[in-house]
Amino acid sequence: MPATPRRTRSDALQNRERLLEVAAQVFAQQGLDTAPAAIAKQAGVGVGTLYRHFPTREALIDAAYRHRLTRVCEEAADLLTRHPAAEATRMWMEHFIDYATAKSGMSEALNAVIASGVDPYADSRALLTDAVAALLDAGVRDGSLRRDVTSDDVLLLMGGIAYSVRHGTAEQARRLVDLLMDALTAR
Repeated sequence: MPATPRRTRSDALQNRERLLEVAAQVFAQQGLDTAPAAIAKQAGVGVGTLYRHFPTREALIDAAYRHRLTRVCEEAADLLTRHPAAEATRMWMEHFIDYATAKSGMSEALNAVIASGVDPYADSRALLTDAVAALLDAGVRDGSLRRDVTSDDVLLLMGGIAYSVRHGTAEQARRLVDLLMDALTAR
C-alpha cells in the first residue's frame, strides 16, 4: 500500500513563511553576502530548519523571490475585493513598486540563482500579466478605467516607473504612478 503523504504541520508552514519574508528582505537590503544562519536567526528559527526547507542558498533566494512575486500578484485580487477598481489599481501599483525595488536589491542574489541553472523569472511575466488584467478588467466593467489599454502596456510603464525609483526618489515614483493612473482613467 502506498504511504499517504504527510501534511505539513502549521508551525512548519509558518517557519517557511517567516524564512521567505526575512530572506527576501535581507537579500534585497544586504545582497548575497548574508549568512544563512543570520537569516534563520532573524526569522526566529534554527539554521537546521532553514536548510530543511532550502538545502542551498540558491534554493532560498529563488523561493524568496517567487514568494514575493506571488504575494504582489495575489494582492491584486485581494485589493479588488475591498476597493473600487481604480483605487485597487493605484494601490496595487504601489505594491508593485515595493516589489520591484526589492527585486532590484536582490539582483546579485538572483544572478547567482540563474548561474546555478534555475530561472527564477520563468513564471513572472504570466503572473504579473494576470494580476494587471484582473485590475484592468474590473475597471472596464465598472467604467473607471479605459478599455483600450493592455496589461502589457501597464507592465511596461510600471517597469519604467520602478526603474526610476532606483535613480530617482520615492516621491518621483508616486508622481509617475499618478500620471499613469490619470492616463488609465476612463473619460
